[in-house]
Amino acid sequence: MLELTLARGIWLTPDLLAWPPCALGEHAASALDWALHAAPEGGIDPRAAEPVAWQTFPLAVEPALPDDIVAQHPHLARAVALWLPPGVDAAETLRGQVVVAAHDASGTLVEASGVQNGPVLDRLYPEAVHARLGLRWDAGVPSLRVWAPTARQVDVLLWPSGAASTDAPRRLAMAPASDGTWSITGAPDWAEARYQYAVTVFAPTFGRVVENRVTDPYSVALTVNSTRSVIADLDDPALRPPVWEDTPSPLLGHAVDQVAYELHVRDFSRSDELIAPELRGTYAAFTEDGHGRRHLARLAAAGLNTVQLLPIFDYASVEEDAARQVHPDPSALRSAAPDSEGPQGVVRTPRRSFNWGYDPWHYQVPEGSLATAGAVDGAGRTREVRAMIGALHGLGLRVVLDQVYNHTDGSGQGATSVLGRLVPGYYHRHDRDGEVSHSTCCPGVATEHAIAEKLMVESVVHWVRAYRVDGFRFDLMGHHSRATMERVRAALDALTPDADGVDGRAVTLYGEGWNFGEVADNARFVQATQGQLGGTGIGTFSDRLRDAVRGGAPFDDDPRVQGFGTGLVTAPNGAAVNGDAGVRGQQLLRDADLVQLGLAGTLRAFRFRSQETGEVVRGDQLAYRGQPAGYADEPDEVISYVDAHDNETLFDAITMKLPPDVPMAQRVRVNTVCLALATLGQSPVMWHAGSDFLRSKSLDRNSFDSGDWFNHLDFALANNGFGAGLPPASDNAAHWRFMRPLLADPALKPDAAAMLAAHEAACDLLRIRASSSLFRLRTAAQIDAKVSFPVSGTWAQTSGVVVMLLDDRRGTGVDARWDAIAVAVNANAWPVHQEVPAMRAGGWALHPAHEAGADAVVRRARCDDGVLALPAWTCAVFVHPR
Repeated sequence: MLELTLARGIWLTPDLLAWPPCALGEHAASALDWALHAAPEGGIDPRAAEPVAWQTFPLAVEPALPDDIVAQHPHLARAVALWLPPGVDAAETLRGQVVVAAHDASGTLVEASGVQNGPVLDRLYPEAVHARLGLRWDAGVPSLRVWAPTARQVDVLLWPSGAASTDAPRRLAMAPASDGTWSITGAPDWAEARYQYAVTVFAPTFGRVVENRVTDPYSVALTVNSTRSVIADLDDPALRPPVWEDTPSPLLGHAVDQVAYELHVRDFSRSDELIAPELRGTYAAFTEDGHGRRHLARLAAAGLNTVQLLPIFDYASVEEDAARQVHPDPSALRSAAPDSEGPQGVVRTPRRSFNWGYDPWHYQVPEGSLATAGAVDGAGRTREVRAMIGALHGLGLRVVLDQVYNHTDGSGQGATSVLGRLVPGYYHRHDRDGEVSHSTCCPGVATEHAIAEKLMVESVVHWVRAYRVDGFRFDLMGHHSRATMERVRAALDALTPDADGVDGRAVTLYGEGWNFGEVADNARFVQATQGQLGGTGIGTFSDRLRDAVRGGAPFDDDPRVQGFGTGLVTAPNGAAVNGDAGVRGQQLLRDADLVQLGLAGTLRAFRFRSQETGEVVRGDQLAYRGQPAGYADEPDEVISYVDAHDNETLFDAITMKLPPDVPMAQRVRVNTVCLALATLGQSPVMWHAGSDFLRSKSLDRNSFDSGDWFNHLDFALANNGFGAGLPPASDNAAHWRFMRPLLADPALKPDAAAMLAAHEAACDLLRIRASSSLFRLRTAAQIDAKVSFPVSGTWAQTSGVVVMLLDDRRGTGVDARWDAIAVAVNANAWPVHQEVPAMRAGGWALHPAHEAGADAVVRRARCDDGVLALPAWTCAVFVHPR
């Protein structure tokens, strides 16, 4: 098959290539004649007869790769080894077109393809990992360095500060070095100049040598819409606002103390009428006294300590010039019926103003569409982001950034491809057919390659040193290796207050540890997935607790699958997908076990008596979709949550799952119970912004590109967003038949009083978690000693109830006020009396946060002689004084 723009061959070392296991028809690899063709200018046709205008090197075939190579590249375990003859200049050869071809004995072409160059470039240029790439300043003089080992020539194109965008640039040659880098030292008057690299390189997708004009992957500032990099000095006092300079980062005692609020910068203030219109949707709004800032202050006073921001690095999907953005007609949106198809058809406009931002373009520059008009061009974005971070720090809130190093928006010669046009073929991972992998939805970055990993590690360090961020949430972290994540951790741990202005050891790391795609099951490396990060202190989101509480899974064909928190047995919705009463009852017991395990940190070795079987089990003996449910060695390796930006909001999930006739007051209680199960367990916690006040996205399960309309976030607590119309068809049409009657029912839209009640109950949960270290035990040993579920699987157990006992009398004490705390959750639609023999000793009382809280119903909960009286749909916490 003639696929020269693909890359089936893998060049591993200067003298060794691999051909992966693939269909060769009736031909055995050993029976074919293999050759490597090399042409500096391209034009190779492996079907051509001799003589040809390019070099050809015979390849010696062996049936297997050396063991040490397979250990480094396990996905090539069945690949054929192709050995080059001595004397081939691999570095020079890789500057042109390279093709591997196989012919049969008759001379007929059987296979031909380009090659993947990542492994061999790492072998040829090992010193590049130590190069200082990007922009550097030395005594007021800037210098630039870029890694482009396959380039023939690299020049810098320079536009002086103040030059018109149409002016011709100065072209200055950069000097090559043996590590594959090109560099140039500038002059002081380069400050604020715009620049690009002009890279003369062979482009496999075009089959010829081209000059690519690209921005700097290590850019620290950009022009509007990322057309040019900017030579900016981030140490300039003008870029260091006092609120950032003078406000220290809030400290955590331990990673398990983190309670994060996942928030989109644009959502935060877009609908805030207390904010000036020109500041709405921008970084600057965080410094203003608007509804959003007041809301965060209330949450922080209750115990929230972290804001987790959706991507704020430069991304490709949004028009950065506000004057060029196209917006749907607001009057048409407002006049649409709650179940109308109209809004979804117009929210996704060209030159749009909204996206979640999971389409990276430049990793180290703030996104311009989130800046004010005067700060979009150049380094003004830096000042605004720093001011935002300083303002959040001033509220006592740490700042975590959502980073997306697993893929980029573009690859190859694409318009938004920076890495692919600098070093064609190197930065992106290829699948078994030799195409750039898109298992993450976009071109996958091969961070197993040394310089791709270097970009990731150094970008993380940059955000900490230059912006003083306090943590990172890694998108699809399972597409990185455990080793890469450990290098990120080590690089941060090396940062010190004296040398770097920050203590890198205080930076928290966690991410999505999902296992899928071309890297699944450790196919290419040991992944940074659930259960494989023991001892690192790096956390992963737990789908176990999430799914047990909500019911079902994010991609169910029928979204009405109920769970422990959404009325599976206690308020059945009648959907056949939930099964009959017997099936529902058994599933409720399984969900309860997963809930209990989640409350205990999802630890693999934690032991408790199962509600389902009555037997004592370890966490890793419980099943979750064919996997061990317990997977963590320590509690900081798990993030507990029940909703996030992905999938339906908690309120929307509850709406889809509860029977429509459940009154709104009870829905508020269900919302609180679900949040409680994530908040009062032994792990770091994350809430999606608005979960505390019933935020809806009108049932949209994937609002990444659904505009401000479906992503409405109202911190004034007046409109929760429900009934904005049927959500966009591309991700939701299959569920419209379930959604229409719900959206059309006015009883399902909460009023301001219901939103406030939910918010106040959520704040009480934060106060409870913050009140005692017993909710935030730091080690598995402490959890083993102090956490139990005393009635689980016993004669006393009531279906739909979970009781967790935190006993500080066991092991070293951590709480000076209380020697024990009990968390009792009644997920039933009716009140229950739950006997707890371990609580028969007198002295138990409702937690002070309940007694002083806004929820009058929970104040009716009692503990009398070891019997808990629990109202319907209630989480009640009891304390026993010392």
